[in-house]
Amino acid sequence: MNPFDFVNAINYTKQDIMVDDLTEKAYNPFLVNRQLSYFQDTAIVANEMNKYHQIDNLLQFQFLLNIVRKRKRFSKWIKPTREDDVEAIKEYYGYSNEKAQRTLDLLSPEQIVVIKGKVNKGGRK
Repeated sequence: MNPFDFVNAINYTKQDIMVDDLTEKAYNPFLVNRQLSYFQDTAIVANEMNKYHQIDNLLQFQFLLNIVRKRKRFSKWIKPTREDDVEAIKEYYGYSNEKAQRTLDLLSPEQIVVIKGKVNKGGRK
């Protein structure tokens, strides 16, 4: 079982899929709460579960299963920005953090490789 099965059960199917100890161990509260935190109607519930992280996985799942209303929710996971790319752009162009973030979206991966090669000072990473 993966975290998406649990999120789908909480959001849409409303089936109790946590039937034994193996599925209880497969439940990852952090990932489920993170996915629920992307929506306005489930963000507060996810925050409550984060506050009471010491509760058993079964109890957390049962709470979320019964408190969250049935609705099809989907969002892409927010991926972190590539910090080393931003740092290379900042050094190459002399930009601030905000301007370098905006520039990162405009540059192709090949251009970023060229910029990294030009600002590389050598040594160990």
